Amino acid sequence: MKFDRRRFINALSAAAVFTFAAAAQASAAGQEFTPVTPAQPTENPAKVEVLEFFSYGCPHCSDLHPLMGPWIARQSADVVVKKVPVTFGRAAWINIAKLYYTLEVTGDLARLDGEVFKAVHVQRINLFEDRAIAEWVAKNGVDQKKFAEAYNSFGVNSKVRRSDQLVQAYKIQGVPALAIDGKYLAGGDNFSEMLANADKLIVRAREEKSARK
Repeated sequence: MKFDRRRFINALSAAAVFTFAAAAQASAAGQEFTPVTPAQPTENPAKVEVLEFFSYGCPHCSDLHPLMGPWIARQSADVVVKKVPVTFGRAAWINIAKLYYTLEVTGDLARLDGEVFKAVHVQRINLFEDRAIAEWVAKNGVDQKKFAEAYNSFGVNSKVRRSDQLVQAYKIQGVPALAIDGKYLAGGDNFSEMLANADKLIVRAREEKSARK
């Protein structure tokens, strides 16, 4: 497949626009958080749920990715972190959201999650089209038959639709964004501040749960 550089650049430009919108949304003059209104239900009330809204097409999400692993590793057992790939209605981002969920189905997500970011933002591989995605996963040792069956499956498409619903419910305007326990969007002028504020909000959410017991 011929590499469509203009389309690739447009996709990354859109990512940057949405990301700067996120900065305005979640961090006004160093604000620690923005309340989620109305607050959203979480899957397990006994846990503090963190949703990481992201896209493989977003360069800032790519920069945050290597920081998230160590941050998640130091969380207590009562914290659960879930990634939510956003699409913002863009066909290209729908495809890479499907890529995320399909790798989850095939069992290759842990191995290739970071490699997708590397392919898009370092190697400049166009992973926004179905054929390019299929070729890339094949080169990276993913079972082609299993991947093809899952990629257009009802289950994967349902997960993408559910992600879109979460984006609307949380009023996510850009990525990356961290939502804490259905109530707060972590703010910060940089990633270190955002993760530090997320830590504070986790403590706050934990205390709120204890107070209700």
